[in-house]
Amino acid sequence: MSVAELNGARIAYEVTGSGPAVVLVHAGIADRRMWRDTVPALAGVFTVLTYDQRGFGESTLPSGPVAYTDDLRALLDHVGIERAALVGVSMGGRSALELTLLRPERVTSLVLVGAPLSDWDWSAEMQRADEEETAAIDAGDFERAIRGNVEFWIGSASEEVRELSAAMQRTAFEIPVPVPEPSPPPPLVPPASQRLGEIAVPTLVVVGNNDVVDIQKVADVLAKEIPGARKVTMPDTAHLPPLERPEEFNRILLDFLHTDSR
Repeated sequence: MSVAELNGARIAYEVTGSGPAVVLVHAGIADRRMWRDTVPALAGVFTVLTYDQRGFGESTLPSGPVAYTDDLRALLDHVGIERAALVGVSMGGRSALELTLLRPERVTSLVLVGAPLSDWDWSAEMQRADEEETAAIDAGDFERAIRGNVEFWIGSASEEVRELSAAMQRTAFEIPVPVPEPSPPPPLVPPASQRLGEIAVPTLVVVGNNDVVDIQKVADVLAKEIPGARKVTMPDTAHLPPLERPEEFNRILLDFLHTDSR
């Protein structure tokens, strides 16, 4: 594990393998450990960069605005990667999507897995889940927040995957929160939803058929609006395909990278 001081945060990262660069960006209910089965599958042919976004895993959470996309760009500069395929899951997908729009010359291809859109009109179910998590955190009951997140996002996953997700979230909750607390990531203006037609790199959209309905709807929009995008729906899979169905996910990812990365 290596550490970079980027935008005021201590960012933990690892580089494995050799060849064309692939960056794996984890979900908001995980950290870089979610790629435990993906890195070995890629490292024989690719240079693989994984990292903990600020406030997750072994990375810190300083005060000031949260800048996930800026962190990703700065980490590429720090490691010396000029261009890379970006693979982002959930929150990590938003970072990958926005960097592709902001710095298209840095991206060779794009894989969006259960990715959101920042200005999506979220359903009552999603809003209720968010309110329940916030209430649990405000009450200091992190275990209730973790249980709720696990059930909501990956309730159909195996017990082992559920336990790992809970452990990754617990690590995030244990990271000290500074005073004043960090502000949310600044919105992309105009939002990504209005700029999907600008994406000119090969794009793969992956979603689990057991993922929440909102995320499945977003996947449909991404696949429709991004020129030339392909969509794969993984059966018996919820929000973390690389952990829930690693062999199938790796096969899909490798097939895309070998065919469409350039």
